[in-house]
Amino acid sequence: MKKLSKEDLSRFTRHFSLSEIGETGQEKLKNASVLVIGAGGLGSPLLVYLAAAGIGTIGIVDDDVVSTSNLQRQILYTTAEVGQKKVEIAAQKLKALYPEIDIQTYDTRLDETNVEELFQQYDVIADCTDNYKTRQLIGSKSASLNKPLAFASVLNYEGQISVFNYQNGPVYADLFPTTPQDGIYSENDIGLLGVLPGITGTLQANEIIKIITGYGEVISGRLLVFNIHDNRFNLFRF
Repeated sequence: MKKLSKEDLSRFTRHFSLSEIGETGQEKLKNASVLVIGAGGLGSPLLVYLAAAGIGTIGIVDDDVVSTSNLQRQILYTTAEVGQKKVEIAAQKLKALYPEIDIQTYDTRLDETNVEELFQQYDVIADCTDNYKTRQLIGSKSASLNKPLAFASVLNYEGQISVFNYQNGPVYADLFPTTPQDGIYSENDIGLLGVLPGITGTLQANEIIKIITGYGEVISGRLLVFNIHDNRFNLFRF
């Protein structure tokens, strides 16, 4: 059990002032582990806010390098880092933000050969991927291992958020029983306003903090769908 350090006591004073979190909740965050699959548009804000919140251990799965076309939305990276490995840059920046954090990087693509071994090591799984096949794999494996799954997706101006496998709640397949085919559009055909994954990834981080600390109401059994074009927010039960 990791105890809060003197630095933590100074860093997280605003959390301590929240009755639903306090020092007890902060200790839960420090002793928690989260595996983030995808360090792109959703993963960037998610990782920043998980580290800033004091999550003790974060794993990052991504085999991509930074490209210029990423910079419109992937706020972890800069022009000078184009061509470098995302997991390496992300780890450096998160460690600089919260030096006490333990960052584990996996420069690989998630698939059937490594998913179970990776998932078993973490308390919470975060899906920041952008293809249906990988989402289905994450959903099925997290359900079989009973690992809470924070799900998010973005397209054009619309974001979606939900949590699966939480306290015997619904699983991914309850909401998405079939897997659509990828590749209907090429990557360059898909529109995405840069701020959208920032908003969505931040909401995803909030759900993970809820799962770990017990504060608030986790969005299990519900799907939040919001459109930033005209500020419509809808919550669907399933």
